[in-house]
Amino acid sequence: MRTRKGAARAQAKKRLFRRAKGYVGGRRKLLRTVKETLIRSGVYAYRDRRRRRRDFRRLWIIRLSAACEQHGLRYSQFIHGLKKANIELDRKQLSELAIQDPGGFQAVVEQVKKALAA
Repeated sequence: MRTRKGAARAQAKKRLFRRAKGYVGGRRKLLRTVKETLIRSGVYAYRDRRRRRRDFRRLWIIRLSAACEQHGLRYSQFIHGLKKANIELDRKQLSELAIQDPGGFQAVVEQVKKALAA
């Protein structure tokens, strides 16, 4: 007697349909469409996990640029001054500092200005 794939196939389909929960129309109900949609969604998810890092870095740079402008510095000068002053805070920490603790950011800017003047 030949083997059939009944239970295994049903399980595999069930697994796919479970992942497609919340999709609209045939994207949730039709096997072929579900497969295509899941592949595409996986590609988008993979791409956007990398994209998120870029987007956040851009956001931090924009915030820092605005904060530096208020203290009479350009962003590029500020980053150069940080390296000269051996301050090892990353852009994420600096942008949070600029928002949450303007006094602390002011202190960092003063150190940067001293390093640039020297």
